[in-house]
Amino acid sequence: MDRAKHDRPLGAGGMSGARDGTTTLNGLRFHFLEWGTAGSPPLLLLHGGAQTAHSWDEVAPDLARDHHVLALDQRGHGDTGWAPAGGYRRQDFVADVVAFLDDRGWRAAALVALSLGGLNAIACAAAEPARVRGLVVVDVVPTIAPAGGEAIRAQLAVRDFASFDEAVERALAFNPRRTRANIEERLRHALRQGADGRWTYKFDPAIGGGGMTSDLERLWDDVRRIRCPALLVRGAESAILTSEGAARFTRELPGAECAEVPGAGHSVMGDNPTGFLAAVRPFLARHRL
Repeated sequence: MDRAKHDRPLGAGGMSGARDGTTTLNGLRFHFLEWGTAGSPPLLLLHGGAQTAHSWDEVAPDLARDHHVLALDQRGHGDTGWAPAGGYRRQDFVADVVAFLDDRGWRAAALVALSLGGLNAIACAAAEPARVRGLVVVDVVPTIAPAGGEAIRAQLAVRDFASFDEAVERALAFNPRRTRANIEERLRHALRQGADGRWTYKFDPAIGGGGMTSDLERLWDDVRRIRCPALLVRGAESAILTSEGAARFTRELPGAECAEVPGAGHSVMGDNPTGFLAAVRPFLARHRL
């Protein structure tokens, strides 16, 4: 199924209408994107590993019709600074979320978060329940399908390219659900060109150390500690989140909801934006988030 190639009216390309911002949190300079109007219900979006805040461009403009939406370049990603050695522990990412909420004057917010961001959001909701009003975890649980995880690691192991087009071709082969134009737009934010003319990913290769992978199974304890309304969104074609993993999430967290989006792999909100919004919007409305 390839509906995402035809189903991308929301914020496609460079038309997301986002406002750029920067701030300093925990000694690092952070970049973020903003949509919507201050005073509307607050919604914080957290991207996946090796991605940027722009990974939400397809859905954020729609969510901003009735929310104040912020998307953060997490530490070591995008146009946010790299952390000193060892500065990528789970608690470092959680501390950044709390500091960003404080920085923006948000007492609490709903979190919508993919992959790495989703695991960080789980930890944040468990550690800081008063700050998280609701939680949408996108295509991840603490048990990651081994083959899917290895495929992503292999894809990201090549991070240096002779040309921008070479990087686009590799990304398009990895996720053929996307159009070339969409891949090009995403990589314009995720890559930088060096003085030698070559292109490389912006994310810090040190991410993944500091206990980020060894603590995964322990995060099931955090899942059980979540007290806010929670929705797990799975891409029907995901190689990362199995149906068994999704079922375990709802067992470990009674009351949690689960939705499956057709025509989507791991990056659900970009693979099928309309399907993603159809899954998430009723949850937000039902819980007045």
